Amino acid sequence: MRRDLSGIGASRGAALGRARVRLPHALEVEQAYIDESEVDEELARVHRAIDQVRDEMHQLRERLHGALAHEVGEFLDLHALLLDDPELLQGLDRYIRLKRYTADYALRRQRDRIANVFLGMDDPYLRSRIDDIDQVIGRIHAALHQRDAELQGVAGDILVTDAIAPAEVAQLQAQGVLAVVTTTGSALSHSAILARSLHLPLIVGASHALQWLNDGDVIVVDGGTGTVIREPNAADLKAHQQRVNAYKREHKQLNRLRREPTRTLDGADIKLWANAESRDDVAEAHALGAAGVGLYRTEFLFLGTHELPDEDTQFRAYRDLILGLTGRTATIRTLDLGADKADDTGLALRNEENPALGLRGIRLSMSRREIFRTQLRAILRASGYGPLRVLLPMISGREEIRAARALMDEVANELRAEGQAIASHIPLGAMIEVPSAAIALTTFIREIDFLSVGTNDLVQYVLAADRNNEYLGDLYSPLHPALLHLLHDVLRTGARHDKPVAICGEMAGDPSFTPLLLALGLEEFSLHPGTLLEVRRAIRAVNLGELRTQARSLLRAGDRSGIERWMRANAP
Repeated sequence: MRRDLSGIGASRGAALGRARVRLPHALEVEQAYIDESEVDEELARVHRAIDQVRDEMHQLRERLHGALAHEVGEFLDLHALLLDDPELLQGLDRYIRLKRYTADYALRRQRDRIANVFLGMDDPYLRSRIDDIDQVIGRIHAALHQRDAELQGVAGDILVTDAIAPAEVAQLQAQGVLAVVTTTGSALSHSAILARSLHLPLIVGASHALQWLNDGDVIVVDGGTGTVIREPNAADLKAHQQRVNAYKREHKQLNRLRREPTRTLDGADIKLWANAESRDDVAEAHALGAAGVGLYRTEFLFLGTHELPDEDTQFRAYRDLILGLTGRTATIRTLDLGADKADDTGLALRNEENPALGLRGIRLSMSRREIFRTQLRAILRASGYGPLRVLLPMISGREEIRAARALMDEVANELRAEGQAIASHIPLGAMIEVPSAAIALTTFIREIDFLSVGTNDLVQYVLAADRNNEYLGDLYSPLHPALLHLLHDVLRTGARHDKPVAICGEMAGDPSFTPLLLALGLEEFSLHPGTLLEVRRAIRAVNLGELRTQARSLLRAGDRSGIERWMRANAP
């Protein structure tokens, strides 16, 4: 029987296939006990399962490359930390040794106990980490019974579930799954961002999907509009084919833009930088005609290893980046570990009470000055091979910039004294992702050469809303008057002091936001290569002068609905 469902379109694309329903994870294990003589074997069994899961996650980490290594790797690293958490391991041992529980029941009791602790926390970021606990516990439980913990998709399936992890997004796309529909989630979550980069249709927030869809139902999914149709009729199938054809035509048209200028209808040139962290990203950016790399993530060198990368290892990575750009500028962001990006070397702190507000970004670098010095030496040595800029993350005020510049100058003098060939001038920039930096920009803008706005964190901090918390999906949105006023002030201050400003957060890569950002004064975008052509097309379809005249009405919008009306009225 035909039925319509609706959700939030998180990744565009159309799909027709069989529904594969995965019910919410629940560890249903009955209370059971073992004899005293079985305790040692049961302990060995659970530890073998944990070792197996640890090995599986390490192997998956090794298979990741490029953008997947960044987006998925963060979560795998977090899960690896949970596997080594003494609280989890000691609790399991106590339940088995003292209570004589079976490994399965001990696992369930320990999961429930940890989950209750997380649920009682005031911090929504930490409360949302229950999903990570469930995924890790689920993997251990599967290993206990020699089952495959990873979701096995089938080509032609459309997964219907309550939530999807970033690692699963990558896995399902590789297995030929056509699309994903979830009952919860946000269009700005890590999973949604990854789905867009992989061009996997994704609908989130389809709250009734698990009630109305069954295994084997034929469904039509439109990731652009957020609609799902069960048992489509002839008219639905015809409309679906039209959408598929439209997406194919769109793809061909986008490919024609590879060598076209990024220029508005009234002749204004806009700069498109690429975000990157691998040779593949750099090669793709080069092929798409990017102006250069506006954000090169260096933390990938520190993640997935138990040893800190030495100066030569870092130098070779930065040198190869510059050589791959063949004269275009590379913007290298210094180490941005902390919060949900914890390494295995012990550099980033673990178990901070409030990691999103903790020792991360430039704060971590300045607290580990010798490690920061090593990174700066590697970056500056690479400057002899082509143009580069240095970008400092998590800046909150002038003191951090002055301290970082003083150290960079000290390193530069040191390298020149050693006879190293480094550039005579290396521009230093600051990321604007902390509200204090946006508000007090005039107090330090003369200290830097350029700015890059990280909207993902800026939205999170301005609205006090974690983007990965499913309960805050409606609140976490860049379409808030406070954020638009902050962006407008930053862009206006940058223009007044002749300092270029780029936006490198997820807003920059979403073509629906392009007219809004142009109206606010943005002239430089830094985005994932996978969305570069779509944004170029959006820029080429608008008149910049007309948009700028509409900025005042945009800033007068008092709420999200008013901003959305402005976007609809000014869409290309």
